[in-house]
Amino acid sequence: MSLVELIARADARGLAGSGLACLDRCVPLLDGGDEVLRPLWAALADDAPAGPGWARELDRVRDALAGPDATGEDESVVLARRMLAAAPAECSGAGLRAWADACSAASLRIHRLLDPATDAAALGDGVRREDGADALSPLVAAELRRQLTVLDALAGNGPAGLRRALEISTEGRRVLRAVVSRRARGRG
Repeated sequence: MSLVELIARADARGLAGSGLACLDRCVPLLDGGDEVLRPLWAALADDAPAGPGWARELDRVRDALAGPDATGEDESVVLARRMLAAAPAECSGAGLRAWADACSAASLRIHRLLDPATDAAALGDGVRREDGADALSPLVAAELRRQLTVLDALAGNGPAGLRRALEISTEGRRVLRAVVSRRARGRG
């Protein structure tokens, strides 16, 4: 099943987990620590993920990751900031589906922008999420696989699926942190 189809079929917890996982993998761009999103993961693990815990923790995370005005920031950082800003306060409804879909596209775009094997000048609008990982650069292909695996893990598996999604996101965050670090050294 394609990424677009998996997002279309996901329940509220799956959508929130998918969007959060994309954001989690991109946290290095926001200078966030490895544990900054942990309270949001915990809010999703509760029996009622649509409860007030999500909104409260989302406000705390936004405060913790508040950065400068986006003027002059790298496109990848701007996309990560938009993911966080667009997160819905209510962990249900059509807004959640739109956020998960936008996070998926933004995360793939970020990985494409940061991939050293990709010519930034030749980048198009994004990555086709209906297809497999064929003909994608290694960093983007790995992100696409992570997104598919996260959605599969979250499909009807409740809190156990969230644990697996968090593990996958932690791995992806480490990869992106290394890419960001290498890129910063190359500029300096």
